[in-house]
Amino acid sequence: MCEIREEDRIITPGPAGFLPLSAAQLGVTLCDPGQGIYYGHHIDEEKVMEEAATRMLTEKNATIFPGPMILWRWNQHAIEKAHAVLEMAAQIPNVRIIPMPDYRPKYPKIDPEEAINPNHPNLTILHNKIEACIFVGVHCHYANLTLKMIRSGTNCCTIALCAQQGHEDAMLSVRDCDLASLQKMTAVIKRVREKMGIELPASGEAVQFTPTQSSVNAGKSHVDPLATQPQPVAAGV
Repeated sequence: MCEIREEDRIITPGPAGFLPLSAAQLGVTLCDPGQGIYYGHHIDEEKVMEEAATRMLTEKNATIFPGPMILWRWNQHAIEKAHAVLEMAAQIPNVRIIPMPDYRPKYPKIDPEEAINPNHPNLTILHNKIEACIFVGVHCHYANLTLKMIRSGTNCCTIALCAQQGHEDAMLSVRDCDLASLQKMTAVIKRVREKMGIELPASGEAVQFTPTQSSVNAGKSHVDPLATQPQPVAAGV
């Protein structure tokens, strides 16, 4: 898939230990348009998407973490991107969706099966034994904080789909993620999944609930992410 050897990767799943060097300190820079960040290196963004798809389809307890920019119905564009993320989830059997609804610390205790928080994301990652995840719709400064902490204390492969310039502290990152980019990512996941011979559930219920989520959904274990569609913004909003 990629000419970069595994031993040449710079930013890899941890745990990297207490206060590891940041990606920038290790010489990793943001990439140009059309490129993505692949374990600290710049390569064609579609190759990054293919690696991200492989990770999400093969690692344990793969999870999508949607942030406030797509969780809340700010405008029609946010709704369109939220729908695109649900379409993406529909292509990953047994994926989980755990939201990051806001950035305030959750003290004295967070329910790691209900949410993830940028001030202590490792709690959610470790509790749910997540080994690959996608962050999308998170403001960049909080995404940077989150990615550093996850690399420091967990073995999770982080994937950042960023609407701006990308994230060097993620193992895999795609920049300029507008609606078209999210739809392209979904198409890549579908292609990689079919090539690997991984089938979707006939029911369409690809998303797996956490135990907390199951408890408020009549004990169901899975849900079809496309069964409930984001509603359009009312006129004048």
